Amino acid sequence: MKNLPKIALGAWAWGNDGTFGGDLTPETLRPIFDKAMENGLNLWDTAYAYGMGTSEKVLAGFLKGIPRDCYFVSDKFTPQCVGSNSPDEMKKMIEMQLDLMELDSFDIYWIHNVVNAPNWIKALAEYFEGKENVPMIGVSNHNLAEIKEASEILKAHGLKLSAVQNHYSLINRSSEDSGILDYCKENGLTFFSYMVLEQGALSGKYDTAHPMPEGSGRAAAYNPVLDKLEVMSEALGRIAVKYGVGIAQMPVAWAIAKGTLPIIGVTKVSHIEDAVKAANITLAADEVAELESVADGLGLNVIRFWEKEMK
Repeated sequence: MKNLPKIALGAWAWGNDGTFGGDLTPETLRPIFDKAMENGLNLWDTAYAYGMGTSEKVLAGFLKGIPRDCYFVSDKFTPQCVGSNSPDEMKKMIEMQLDLMELDSFDIYWIHNVVNAPNWIKALAEYFEGKENVPMIGVSNHNLAEIKEASEILKAHGLKLSAVQNHYSLINRSSEDSGILDYCKENGLTFFSYMVLEQGALSGKYDTAHPMPEGSGRAAAYNPVLDKLEVMSEALGRIAVKYGVGIAQMPVAWAIAKGTLPIIGVTKVSHIEDAVKAANITLAADEVAELESVADGLGLNVIRFWEKEMK
């Protein structure tokens, strides 16, 4: 496979039925897509769960006509989206997703969550075993023991676990503390970090005077700790000034410096502009250490409502 870009773009909010809070249309999303492709950000992360196929269909429409070797598609099998535990559900889901995306193959394919994970890893292995176009296979929201188990199941079928995708940020380093990052490095797995900006909580946009709008899941998670997040923003801002960028670029640059591939949710053209700037920043080791020292002093480990500790 050709080299992946430094940053992936998440299309979770492109499912405009409200499942994941998305309220965007193809017309508003098109300029975002075009801006990304113009800047070499061509790794798109989606899932059937993001609007029950809506995100995939929107993305497929944008990719139509573009040479297949000019982009990457990362898609997922979400156990909660199928009606039974039958292995046949895996085959049906993958082939339905390929039809939705109008593709012959994916570049990366994930088991999205750990609901009955061994059953689905085995079904995935049986589906791809012996096929020519086998994507990178990954697991998302798995702890270390589950990752190791997935790897062994795939090996038994002549396949390789290639990637892990977990929540990872300055204020949620569970995947680091539990040894997942070290395991990935030692075994040649690419670690995809999502929520590196904590849904905007680490962007510098919100503080005690300007909290997140009440009534949302993220407001419930972050508004109670905005005083601590202000301290984090100040530290991010001190380093951002050195690079001539804003606070929002720093958590992404930090994630890259940690050897991960961050997935950035994009709903505005400015998000693409921010991602391009972040990809061009190389933080020094002492800057990484400074940010982590501040984060550790806050005593935060924000776990979103759909997650469990990655231990």
